[in-house]
Amino acid sequence: MSGFILGSKQKQSQTFNDKGERIPVTFIDVDSCYLVDIKTFEKDGYFSVKLGFGQIKNIKKPIKGQLEKAGIKTPLRFLKEIRLDKYKDIYKVIEENNKLGISVGEAKFFIGDQIKPELLFKKGDILQVSGISKGKGFAGVVKRHHFKGGPRTHGKSHNEKAPGSIGMTTTPGRVFKGKRMAGRMGGERVTVKGLELIDIKDNQLVIKGLIPGAKNGLVEIVS
Repeated sequence: MSGFILGSKQKQSQTFNDKGERIPVTFIDVDSCYLVDIKTFEKDGYFSVKLGFGQIKNIKKPIKGQLEKAGIKTPLRFLKEIRLDKYKDIYKVIEENNKLGISVGEAKFFIGDQIKPELLFKKGDILQVSGISKGKGFAGVVKRHHFKGGPRTHGKSHNEKAPGSIGMTTTPGRVFKGKRMAGRMGGERVTVKGLELIDIKDNQLVIKGLIPGAKNGLVEIVS
């Protein structure tokens, strides 16, 4: 892991790689991502960075206080912590001019600074992207869990997507916890690994493949 940033999912398109093969790509807007706070082992018992992203007109007072403490005038929409416990040998906590920051390689970031993607990422990096998947509402077992469904002939005209038996009449005589059944689909945190960074341009990351979430949804990117 060498880089971290927050962004918002933009359009999905396609391009051609160096071999002339057509590949799907997703554009991620990473403009206006700021370092809001740093959690250290000495003070907080763990090591992480708190990032802020996106602009919004009105923010709550607790969030406004955090931004003012960091010296950020932009009202940020999202705040997110990324744990760095496992990477304490890569990221170093530094302090210059009474400002707390971190260093990774030759790059330095201090609380209140805007994070530039070109300082933490490079073309060809393998990324891990996390986001909230699109909500699909209430769905049956065929759509939600890819059940085969019931028979479509021989008099079975009304239970093509029925789940079938879900329990038993003998001991224990109940439906087991975790049984795959109909219910709300989507709206969950999804992480996709092994995505290649195709390009960085105009504060946007061009990533090979598709990522979870709706357009303008928050995504967390680490490499």
